[in-house]
Amino acid sequence: MFRSVVIVILLWLSASSAQAQSAPVSRFDGWASAIIAADWRTSTGEPIQAFDNARRDLVSGFLAAGFSRADMYDATLRPDVTPVVTGDAALRGIAEVAARAQRGCLLYFTSHGSPEAMRFGQVQRLTPTRMATLVREICGTRPTVVVVSACYSGIFVDSLAAPNRMIMTAARRDRSSFGCSEDATYPYFDGCIISSLPTASDFIALANATRACIKDRETAEGLSPASEPQVSIGADLQLLLPTLRFNRPPG
Repeated sequence: MFRSVVIVILLWLSASSAQAQSAPVSRFDGWASAIIAADWRTSTGEPIQAFDNARRDLVSGFLAAGFSRADMYDATLRPDVTPVVTGDAALRGIAEVAARAQRGCLLYFTSHGSPEAMRFGQVQRLTPTRMATLVREICGTRPTVVVVSACYSGIFVDSLAAPNRMIMTAARRDRSSFGCSEDATYPYFDGCIISSLPTASDFIALANATRACIKDRETAEGLSPASEPQVSIGADLQLLLPTLRFNRPPG
């Protein structure tokens, strides 16, 4: 009897060891990530859930792709929840997670935008100059992906461009994006990111799939002028990104 129990235990330990050895290691181990819903209103000031819905499901999508919850910060800047997170508190939260996870950065902002800046909470705005300063201070020279989902978000491309960065924006610098109304589940760009994440192999594939998704939806709904999401990939990341493949469940 004792011998049988020992054999069972040894077999179980062997199987557990084999499973551990075969478990996929994420290419994003040691990456800091932050997902911020920086507004909560329509363009006329009415409260909506679209930005927070996007934040919730973007968190789930990037966790499934291989990002660590322990190294991820997410927040809503809406003032009607408890606890209230201010723009300054959110920036401190991003900086803290980036200070302990230093292999790379993913920063994702979803909000309203203007031709000059992106809304960031009740009173703050992030201009391209301030955004560039923040990204430089928080992420330094490590590999960095910055996603800005907002109208006119193409204004951030030039200021953020660097060899170690990929920038994705929801629209050209002179175009609106869509989906920030009371009846929208997500802003359209965020929705396309969320729907594309489960099958995209890496960030380049995600950008291509998202742009195709946006084009199809805007064409189907007759929305004009087209938002034309922008993508900029620095020289260093052009070589690195194809190696940073998203986790996918075995099957």
